[in-house]
Amino acid sequence: MVARAIKQFGKIDILVNNAGGAGGGNIDTSTEEDWDRVLAVNLKGHFLVSRAVVPHMKDKKYGKIIFVSSMGAVHPSVSVLAYHAAKAGIIGVTLNLAFELAPFNIYVNCIVPGPIETPFWDALSRGMSDKEKRAFFDALAGKEVPLGRMGTAEDIAGPALFFASGLSDYVTGQVLCVAGGQPGLSMESTFLSSSQGREAWRQP
Repeated sequence: MVARAIKQFGKIDILVNNAGGAGGGNIDTSTEEDWDRVLAVNLKGHFLVSRAVVPHMKDKKYGKIIFVSSMGAVHPSVSVLAYHAAKAGIIGVTLNLAFELAPFNIYVNCIVPGPIETPFWDALSRGMSDKEKRAFFDALAGKEVPLGRMGTAEDIAGPALFFASGLSDYVTGQVLCVAGGQPGLSMESTFLSSSQGREAWRQP
């Protein structure tokens, strides 16, 4: 893949490590096979692609590398052990590579998405009607996201463009949560801020 890109374009300015997929479960249900498979896709793959691209960026004395982690790495709302461990590892890789590659004018940053409405959720919503899926997303966002809505691919594109462009030429080693206000709690997830709590607070 890298060789084809170099052959066609002569250089690689930007690498976005975004490949991923959920899998595994909690400590009781996870298997060693789950662990190896999920970390291979979500962490080892990012290492391998970065290792292949970095020499070309070093040759040009320039590059922008963007990793994509997950809020589950830093603020899990459910235990998906292998997936969240891999996504936490991505943050560690980001910080180490930012330090290592700074002398070569190669910038390394990480986006940490919250719940984004993409086909990622298809496996969890299998069998749901469109109406049921919409209700699920609305309930999830209302309970967990301070902005009260699911994110979109466009919500991630803006920060990615920032990290990929000259606008971030003095920014490296940063981890940016793009998560609608997470890890803060939504208004409806704390009693005093909820509609029920506000009503109770007004009582004499």
